[in-house]
Amino acid sequence: MSISLSSLILLPIWINMAQIQQGGPDEKEKTTALKDLLSRIDLDELMKKDEPPLDFPDTLEGFEYAFNEKGQLRHIKTGEPFVFNYREDLHRWNQKRYEALGEIITKYVYELLEKDCNLKKISIPVDATESEPKSFIFMSEDALTNPQKLMVLIHGSGVVRAGQWARRLIINEDLDSGTQIPFIKRAVAEGYGVIVLNPNENYIEVEKPKIHVQSSSDSSDEPAEKRERKDKVSKETKKRRDFYEKYRNPQREKEMMQLYIRENGSPEEHAIYVWDHFIAQAAAENVFFVAHSYGGLAFVELMIQREADVKNKVTAVALTDSVHNVWHQEAGKTIREWMRENCCNWVSSSEPLDTSVESMLPDCPRVSAEMPCPEKKNLERQSGYSIFAKLWWSLPSLNFPASLLIL
Repeated sequence: MSISLSSLILLPIWINMAQIQQGGPDEKEKTTALKDLLSRIDLDELMKKDEPPLDFPDTLEGFEYAFNEKGQLRHIKTGEPFVFNYREDLHRWNQKRYEALGEIITKYVYELLEKDCNLKKISIPVDATESEPKSFIFMSEDALTNPQKLMVLIHGSGVVRAGQWARRLIINEDLDSGTQIPFIKRAVAEGYGVIVLNPNENYIEVEKPKIHVQSSSDSSDEPAEKRERKDKVSKETKKRRDFYEKYRNPQREKEMMQLYIRENGSPEEHAIYVWDHFIAQAAAENVFFVAHSYGGLAFVELMIQREADVKNKVTAVALTDSVHNVWHQEAGKTIREWMRENCCNWVSSSEPLDTSVESMLPDCPRVSAEMPCPEKKNLERQSGYSIFAKLWWSLPSLNFPASLLIL
């Protein structure tokens, strides 16, 4: 007969409860406290105590990975692709390792935007004080001065940041499939100004300050006997709390709190802020948007809030697997009509590329993105690979130059 780790941990508590319950009414308080403790212990969380430390490298070299000449992430020694299950039966630890690598890749992509794409990193809010939380976007040198055309890129929701379409594609496929870099380079070569939004950078995380409770012994006006009783209760309470904390957070992970960035606390707010302070000020006669997934919803919200201005400046919008909903977002009739004429949404579908796909919503046309590998079950990989690696060549009716959109 095998006994689980969690059972061994909880066995002393159960025995203690049984002994207490045999006592008189004076023991009810202790019983209640123990029951409360048991109710707050997550058995899954208990298993964390056997994890290796969550101490991961802060560089690609530390992980022993590098991007090769094809932009593929490969192990430095073996040449093999990234392995998620680095340690068997430790899914949470493997996930934390994957996230740590993802943060390094985010910084790596930022460097590529500046060094390879020659974009400038612009801090926002533009009038931020030195001490307040800040975000940033990326722009080409001529983004605000190019008199003819400007390309604006908006990624989807989740962990991706400026310059990325999908982190999973970057790690498992290559940089061209998962980043916006091919679009940026082609746009610059075709004479476009470029602005890369960063709609998921909505807050910074800081360590939550510890609350220091003043000891009751400081109250000199209380009788000594009363102070001793309070101190005893306080020590017992702290002992119970430390016992619970030991199993709730065995890795001693820091408790964090979020400080939101002014006027950029959500993707929708971010899109409106960048429009007001940058895109609306741009000299370009024609502005083009490329928006993926939640980025499409953010664009529709921008249109709702700045309808006249958007219609005046935006020539065409290419959406990919957009999750916008004109009913839920309460987009008016004039917006829906404009979208039918100026937007197109490529969606995940096994139909041939650009085949019309039926939609329940009366907004922009939906056409197939033609998944290249139907046997693959990962929807993000399918739609991302096909959308970001091969299409957008058939947009002459939306005034997108075919040469730019062939990838």
